[in-house]
Amino acid sequence: MSVISGIISSPRREGRFEILVDGNSFATLSLDAIDRLQLRIGRDILGLEERIAQESAQLKVFDRALNMLAFRARSSIELSRSLVRKGDDKAVVDLVIARLKEQGLLDDAVFARAYVRAKVVGAKQSRRRVQGDLGRKGVARDVAAEAIADVFENESVDQRAIVEEAARKKLNTMTRLEPLVRRRRLYAFLARRGYDTDDIRRAMEAVGEELRDVDE
Repeated sequence: MSVISGIISSPRREGRFEILVDGNSFATLSLDAIDRLQLRIGRDILGLEERIAQESAQLKVFDRALNMLAFRARSSIELSRSLVRKGDDKAVVDLVIARLKEQGLLDDAVFARAYVRAKVVGAKQSRRRVQGDLGRKGVARDVAAEAIADVFENESVDQRAIVEEAARKKLNTMTRLEPLVRRRRLYAFLARRGYDTDDIRRAMEAVGEELRDVDE
């Protein structure tokens, strides 16, 4: 017989419980899983071994996912890719991602809005670059577009003003360069950030007087 001899708090994982079978650690489960499987001391787990193992495997990946999200926000696909790269089974990862979404712990729309706000309002990046970055992170195009539109409207984002501010800030770091080199590098810097050509041209014109002051 394989009988549950103890259910104790895990010393390594808060809120998790070790299932002891015949005095030996058999699996680590959540309280919900213990209730769902109706596990109790004295019960024979014959026939439940596979379900217990599945619950334990899912919980391990779930806890790893929570730790990753606590360290840095991620999109659902980005999180899934990271977990699979760490060696977790894709089928288990899919179940964990669905569970996180169901519990409201993983939401691509929320992630996208926070990312856009940080990159556009905070880091002064362009709409195009942020759109591309979100795409590479696995955020659907319509979700990304809606997030960008929301942030630009709610934060009253002026893309032209952002480009001009970025140009002035960069210009302050290039005072010792030759005029032509400075202009070329400033243009290249703005282009790499994904700003539109017209916005770059306007920004270069706006800082033109400052460029001349530096040249003198």
